[in-house]
Amino acid sequence: MVVQGYGRPGARASGAFAVTAVLVGSLVGTAAVTGCAAPEDPKPTVDPVLVVRNAADVLTKAGTSKASTSMEMAAGGTRVTIRGEGGYDFRRRTGRLQVVLPKDPAGTGAHRPITELLTPGALYMKNRGAGVPAGKWVRVDTTTLDDGNLVTGGATDPAAAAELLRGARKVTYLGETELAGVKVSHYRGIADIAHAARVASPQLRGPLAAAAKGFTTDTVPFDAYLDGEGRLRKVRHQFSFSNQGRTVAVASTTLLYGFGVRVEVTLPDRRDIYAGKIKG
Repeated sequence: MVVQGYGRPGARASGAFAVTAVLVGSLVGTAAVTGCAAPEDPKPTVDPVLVVRNAADVLTKAGTSKASTSMEMAAGGTRVTIRGEGGYDFRRRTGRLQVVLPKDPAGTGAHRPITELLTPGALYMKNRGAGVPAGKWVRVDTTTLDDGNLVTGGATDPAAAAELLRGARKVTYLGETELAGVKVSHYRGIADIAHAARVASPQLRGPLAAAAKGFTTDTVPFDAYLDGEGRLRKVRHQFSFSNQGRTVAVASTTLLYGFGVRVEVTLPDRRDIYAGKIKG
């Protein structure tokens, strides 16, 4: 997968992406979408745009789920994938992920998993990197990030991934397929970030509004897979931004399963948050 035609020449390289850049250095990665259904699948009786836009509300009603994330980045022939596992509470807009960074290019220097706590307006990271004392957390205000934490943490906030679909347009129904033993409907389209920010849930408006201003394009291509109850089971977004004269293509995939699972998120004490300088 290589995203083309979405970056605007000369677009600014935002500080938001610096967090991810520090995590993975100059590495980047990509992957392909699979699971397209046969063309003979019947057309839906409901407008695909409305179905996709309603996905965030359905998740809120579902409550909680387990989550697996994959962020694939590619630029200049270098590729890397960052993976995460955890759970998310769509009512409280809080979640916990263990994010695993890839090995260094030489295949050595394995990184410790980064613990991420996702909350409305803030991202907390433990084992953040060089310069952060052991046991300390780093807090990032997601309303100031130029990507609204869609890319920065190396994992897209599951709620933000769903809320972004509120800006869906030009949606095509591609039929039914099977995902982890569950029959799902596959939709493909583009999402307008600015529109999504205007109609998003109050907790996500700030981060998405920041993303609408910071990304090099106003639209984001996506593939969404919804089950028979309208719950989002998988969503893959393709982002693009300019960094030091190079276009970086990002494919972020979020898988949701195990609905109703218990999800607990305990925020760190103020004294455990590191406010000093982060190296490299």
